[in-house]
Amino acid sequence: MQSVIEKDTAAAAAFLLDPFEPAYLALYRAGALPARVTAGLAELLDSCACPRNCHVNRMANETRVCNTGRYARVASAFAHFGEEDCLRGWQGSGTIFFSLCNLRCVFCQNWDISQQSVGEECQPAQIAGLMLGLQGRGCHNINFVTPEHVVPQVIEAIWHAIPMGLKLPIVYNTSAYDSVASLKLLDGLIDIYMPDFKFWDYDSARTLAKAKDYPEHARAAITEMHRQVGPLRFGPDGLARRGLLVRHLVMPGQLSEAAAIFKWLADAVSVDTYVNVMGQYRPEFQVGEPAQEGELKYADINRRPSPGELEAAYEAAREAGLWRFDRRWLTSSDSLL
Repeated sequence: MQSVIEKDTAAAAAFLLDPFEPAYLALYRAGALPARVTAGLAELLDSCACPRNCHVNRMANETRVCNTGRYARVASAFAHFGEEDCLRGWQGSGTIFFSLCNLRCVFCQNWDISQQSVGEECQPAQIAGLMLGLQGRGCHNINFVTPEHVVPQVIEAIWHAIPMGLKLPIVYNTSAYDSVASLKLLDGLIDIYMPDFKFWDYDSARTLAKAKDYPEHARAAITEMHRQVGPLRFGPDGLARRGLLVRHLVMPGQLSEAAAIFKWLADAVSVDTYVNVMGQYRPEFQVGEPAQEGELKYADINRRPSPGELEAAYEAAREAGLWRFDRRWLTSSDSLL
């Protein structure tokens, strides 16, 4: 198997993490987790777990934007083979998809989960059971998807899972519309932060995600994530162990936003930031629906990005000084053995 770590030996050594122990074990041994659970649940009493700051009592099952009360709703839990190779490895990333979302992205490819109340409400011990089940299947990590609005519940689940034998790195897979206060409660619990920096411009964020303040919150969140875990590092097997992995979905006609995001990452975070420049955007959900006679909703993004736009995004990232890009592992069958 070809390692995902950079071929240059000196660079590879700089981003090697061996031996490895999940960060949360040290906090658990120190007896620090009960206080984190208490602080997280306090966020739900006057809900400020994410930037929406709805100020409802979610402990009493009052809901607003995310439509989530006391307990997180889990849509699915399975070994995911569609993530980055350094996460999915050869036995999958143990993904736990939370239903509902604090964004309203009009192009969401998972809208049936993010915008609908599917799945079941799960108490912390139930989520912990899902985590241990994924570990038992041989998954390489536990990957919480869309956790921005359920950070307190995530903390509770980790607390329950550790004495049950959890020993995998934890991935926080997020839109980056996160509360910095919530992220600070996760300090020492999360090994790999994987935010998607979507938009740089306020107008785009307001129109396409219904959150005009998204850019400023994404910058603050990613800065805090990097403070906690630093650049992405790998084990000798090429699998990610700890650090920051930033995704950016290339969208049609938005090269200037991509360039601004990459420049900020290089200048304000680190030129060593590991970046996945994603080319899988396609019109979904509300994009392309009829708006008025002879018009379509969000017509300017009603197409896939061109190969030229994808290459231009990569070039903008390189010009900004970034150099650690996610690439598929190459094997004779383009699959993992």
